[in-house]
Amino acid sequence: RHALALDILLTDKTKRDQARRRFKKGYNFSEKQVFALIPKQTAGRKKEGAVSNTPDTTQEIEPEEGTVNVCQISPKETIRDLAERIIRDNISEKEVEVIAKALSGTASNASAGLSRLTRLRRELKALGASKKIISATFIPDITCSANKIQKENRLLRENEGIYYPDHFSLESVKERLDSYVVSNIPDKQALADVMIMLCIRPGEIKDLHIFNGNVTGYGKNRDQQDIPR
Repeated sequence: RHALALDILLTDKTKRDQARRRFKKGYNFSEKQVFALIPKQTAGRKKEGAVSNTPDTTQEIEPEEGTVNVCQISPKETIRDLAERIIRDNISEKEVEVIAKALSGTASNASAGLSRLTRLRRELKALGASKKIISATFIPDITCSANKIQKENRLLRENEGIYYPDHFSLESVKERLDSYVVSNIPDKQALADVMIMLCIRPGEIKDLHIFNGNVTGYGKNRDQQDIPR
């Protein structure tokens, strides 16, 4: 069923090549698995004449710098926009599952892809999506790959003598931030969590000011002018 949905979404040859590359390099799919999901030709073109469905690695097109395979997800479409479109267009569970795979495929690795899916689920839940639609965004293979990456990174940090408890892991911090009530006065734990998240972004914590629920400061990139956030 996934192959049929991908066949409908990926009508352009360049996108099909990029999608195969993403599945192989990003999620360790084998050559056989990739071409089972995304054949050389779409179903429509196969009807015009028989075409061998063997891998053709010489014809794979490297994506241009700064571009990724996004299937039917617009480059300008935020995760919130995507969630709103899913609700507005009453997109089916199967289509949501394909969209979720495409969304995670735009990330640099499975760990980042899992983070995007978590954000999508949060947006869908806020919009009142059904449990079936939300469940369709759970991709077991991506979760497994992400957990493997996180475990490897944790072992690497331990080998380098860098260790921090799970209480300060990205997942734990994110869960606490999601549960905070902004109308309440923040405590030291909330401040620590905000600082941890800011460390992930190219920002200057020393310029951060939080007052009466308003946040001001500057995000600074190396060799670039200050950018108000």
